[in-house]
Amino acid sequence: MWIIHPAFMASANPLLGLGKSSDIATWIIAIGFIVSTIFYILAMMGYMQKFQMSLWKRNIEAKLAILETYATRSRERTKRFLERMKAENPDEIIELACNYFVIDPVSIEPIDIIRRMERILRTAEGRMEELVEKAAAKASEAEKKIAVTLLGITNALNLLYKYVRHLLLWSLKTENPLLLAQLMWQLPYIIRLAKTYYEASKDIEEGKPIGDSAGPYAAYLLINKLTRQVQPPTEIAKDTVYSVQEYKGRKVIVVKAKGPGSNVGRPGEAVEKLATIYGKELAAIITIDAMLKFEGEETGITAEGAGAAIGDPGPEKIRIERAAAKLGVPLHAIGIKMGLEEAIKTVKKEILDGAMDAAKKALRFIETMIPEGAAVIIVGVGNSIGVAQ
Repeated sequence: MWIIHPAFMASANPLLGLGKSSDIATWIIAIGFIVSTIFYILAMMGYMQKFQMSLWKRNIEAKLAILETYATRSRERTKRFLERMKAENPDEIIELACNYFVIDPVSIEPIDIIRRMERILRTAEGRMEELVEKAAAKASEAEKKIAVTLLGITNALNLLYKYVRHLLLWSLKTENPLLLAQLMWQLPYIIRLAKTYYEASKDIEEGKPIGDSAGPYAAYLLINKLTRQVQPPTEIAKDTVYSVQEYKGRKVIVVKAKGPGSNVGRPGEAVEKLATIYGKELAAIITIDAMLKFEGEETGITAEGAGAAIGDPGPEKIRIERAAAKLGVPLHAIGIKMGLEEAIKTVKKEILDGAMDAAKKALRFIETMIPEGAAVIIVGVGNSIGVAQ
């Protein structure tokens, strides 16, 4: 049943009218009332929801095209790099790497989960290295390591693209507006992450140090700043070297991933072996690594803390913790703060300055906290791309 609005009565009866300007305002109110009623009826019938989903769909499809571009261009970049290495069948290698997956170990039974996880991670690492080694046996070690890293980035971008595409198609298939809305809210972060990975692949292809190289760079400074060298850099674990220096009557054992290739090494295994070698001589273990900053914090500032500063899923980190616990020595950490994008893109001057400050803090710590005649292990954790020994 239609109810006559008082505004209509005012416009129809000249005795109630208030002039032309009032008539215009009345008609505007009336039209607004009719439009809002129509929208209300459409909303009740579900058409507004479908219209909103259509808008979200178009927005997500536009972002999905960007993700597809990043994934495609990353594949092309990796292929060009493999071709420069004179690798055989680069397309087959990339296709395998793009769809490679790693299954988490059973966590409901925690016994020996670290050993199982370590075995799975090393299997995945070894498989990629094996592919590159067989395809480009004559390439340099640094080139092979960079190729493995580029394959990993291509895999990540391909996964992000497939993940967004899956959620979009599934939400449309099930007509689920909540799932579509959640995807809309997640997209800005996903696009930001994908763009960072894509831009980082160019820097890695060129062999430039990245933000995550701050830890190895701090170790490099210590190795070359402490002039009294007892033992030059020597490989102690896969892709991991250590050097022994003498500093004001203390023995300083510096550990880092082997550079200048794209390596993170096995710092936990190295510390475990060195703890066995030096035993009761050790007075402390210090780890230096990149640290994710809070928004608003300055890039490159350093902070001290306790524990093993290493962004590892578990196997390497727990080796360091167990070595410190077994010997009863303190486990100190120095973090060099940076954003997520800064960690995987070309290193900034502020981060290099932060690495220098971390090295100075480590030396001050040795002077004030480590007794003469004792030994200390300093681990520069991170990717050693572009950072030699």
